[in-house]
Amino acid sequence: MDVSGVLEAHKQKFKSVSVEGKVIPLEFDLGLLTAYDQNPIDEAELRKNKDEYLQSLSRDNAQLLFNEIFQLPTISDDNGVMAMLPVPTTLLPREKPLPKPKPETRWEKFAKAKGIVNRKKERMVFDDNTGEYKPRWGYKGINDDGSKDWVIEVPSGTNPMEDQYEARRDAKKERIDKNDKRRQRNLEEGAVASKMDQKTVNKGERPNMDNARSMKRKEIENQILISKNSTASAGKFDDAIKGDLKPKGIKRKFEPNVTADLSKEKAGNMSILDRVVGKNGEDLVNVRKAIKATKSRK
Repeated sequence: MDVSGVLEAHKQKFKSVSVEGKVIPLEFDLGLLTAYDQNPIDEAELRKNKDEYLQSLSRDNAQLLFNEIFQLPTISDDNGVMAMLPVPTTLLPREKPLPKPKPETRWEKFAKAKGIVNRKKERMVFDDNTGEYKPRWGYKGINDDGSKDWVIEVPSGTNPMEDQYEARRDAKKERIDKNDKRRQRNLEEGAVASKMDQKTVNKGERPNMDNARSMKRKEIENQILISKNSTASAGKFDDAIKGDLKPKGIKRKFEPNVTADLSKEKAGNMSILDRVVGKNGEDLVNVRKAIKATKSRK
C-alpha cells in the first residue's frame, strides 16, 4: 500500500522550521526567552487581512526563537531534557529594590567554621513500631515524645513517684520555648545588622554582633526613656528602679518673679530691647534688600 500521498498531504499541513524573508536578523535574549524583530511591517498585507498577517508574523518569530533555544546546551534529569539558558542581557526595571542578603545565624556561622554541610533528608521515615511511614518531625512525627506509650520506664536516679508523662511534656515545652527564643534572637540580630553598614554586608562579611547588641541596647534605652516621659508628671513621681536611666537634656532655669537686685532685671530688659530696636541706633533691617524684594513682588 502506497502511503506517500497521505504523508505528503499530512506534511503540507505544517510549515517548515526554516523561516525566510527576514531582511534584518532578529535579536535574541535567550536568558529572558525574548526575540526582537526590527523589520518594518508590510502595511498592505496588514490592511488586507490584519489577523492572518499578525498570526503569521508571530508564528515565524516564535519559530526563530525556538530554533535558537534548540541550539543551546542541554541537561537531563528526572523532569526530562532542559536547555541551559544564558545570563539575560536586557536590563529590566524593577518595582522594588534588590533584596538584601540575610546575615548568617549562629548555627550557620558555626557550621561554616567547622565545615559542616547540610544534607537534605527525606521527610517521611518508616516507623518500625507501627509499620507506617511518618514525618521526620512535626505533627505526628517519628520523633514524638512517646506520650501515647501505655507504660514508661522510670530512669535511674530519679524520683520513682514522679509522673513521667508530665516530665516528658515539660521537657518538650522547654525545648519549644528554647527554640522560640533562639528564633527571636536571630530575628533581632538580623534586623539590627541590616541597619548597620551596608558595605560590610555587600562584601560578604558578617557584621560584628557586639556592635549589633550595643545598637539594640541603645534602642531599648531610648524606648524606656520615651515610656517614662509619657506619664502626666513626665516620670518625675514614678518609682525609682535600680540602675534606672535618667533622661538627658537641657534643663531650663527660670528666674524668680520678684527679685531684690533690680540691676539684673534692668540689664535683661535692655538686652531684649536692643535685639528688637537695635543697639546704638543701628538698623536691624537691610533697607536696600527690602526695597528690592518689594519691587520683585510687584
